[in-house]
Amino acid sequence: MNQTAPPRKPALTPEILVPRLGDYLVERGLITTEQLQAALQHQAVLRKTQEEAPRLGELLVELGIITRAELEEAITEHVLQLRNALQETNRQLEQRVRERTAELEKALEKLAELSQLKANFIANISHELRTPLTHVRGYQDLLLSGDLGELNPDQMNALRTMQRSTDRLERLIEDLILFATSERTQLPIQWLPLDLRALSSEIIAQIQTKARDHQHEIRLISPAEVPVVYGDQEKIGWVIYQLLDNAIKFTPPGGKISVELIPDDLHVTVRVSDTGIGIPPNRMSELFEPFHQLDNSPTRKYGGTGLGLSLAQKIIEAHDSSIQVLSELGRGSRFSFALKRKLAPFKEA
Repeated sequence: MNQTAPPRKPALTPEILVPRLGDYLVERGLITTEQLQAALQHQAVLRKTQEEAPRLGELLVELGIITRAELEEAITEHVLQLRNALQETNRQLEQRVRERTAELEKALEKLAELSQLKANFIANISHELRTPLTHVRGYQDLLLSGDLGELNPDQMNALRTMQRSTDRLERLIEDLILFATSERTQLPIQWLPLDLRALSSEIIAQIQTKARDHQHEIRLISPAEVPVVYGDQEKIGWVIYQLLDNAIKFTPPGGKISVELIPDDLHVTVRVSDTGIGIPPNRMSELFEPFHQLDNSPTRKYGGTGLGLSLAQKIIEAHDSSIQVLSELGRGSRFSFALKRKLAPFKEA
């Protein structure tokens, strides 16, 4: 049985390194355009009759149009020109990269400066707001206690409404201060033993009135004994409150909300679930952006600064963890994070 021989590879010659050799030889004045065309036509004829036609340079030498010495000199010069052009292109590219890198570094420095100014502005404004709010809070307490005289029922109801608004304003200011702190420095964490069951029960009790106003049921799902974890009680309590507040805000009346504690060998996971409106899949990446809300329309139904989840994520990241989100549009959401049962050695020191 006859076997077809594999095609022969072209011989490796210096001419392989030189593109458009014929045009270069014409430019050098070593051959004419007519001689080049004649050589190319002759090469085309040979390709039809031979398995491997000679390369153009070799053919020019065979036809006596150019000497081998002239061909080799022209190829060497052209290779050197191409190398120099490549080196110059590389130098220009490197210079452009350096210039672009410098521009990006300046832009990054400017962005960091603006971010610092924003954080300072938020911190200063927040502290300025806190001072008059403290006076308002003090006089409200005096009025509610009856120290400034007896109030009739209508006045008492109006004052309680004012107190609820003051509570909300106070929480917003505290959120802004916490955000400014997290933007300027690493969030300070007090690594202490933490009873998540007791903390979750306390936070649920704090937010229970708001849940009842929205006709929601909040329940704690937990083993009777939950292992101690380590973290900052105040900040973790803030995160649980924020997740519950969001669940209440985005769950229609009659919905169910739960805080579940799930221990394993290394962690205890805190899971806050609701039967709310859910999050569109294409908007999940926006959840943790500061000052951002999924509904940014002027007539948006849900209030808030848009800082809650961004701050919650920063707090949990400072605890060497992260917030995980699962959601189904129209069926609810589930936010969870895990805290360590043991501290790393450097945190125990």
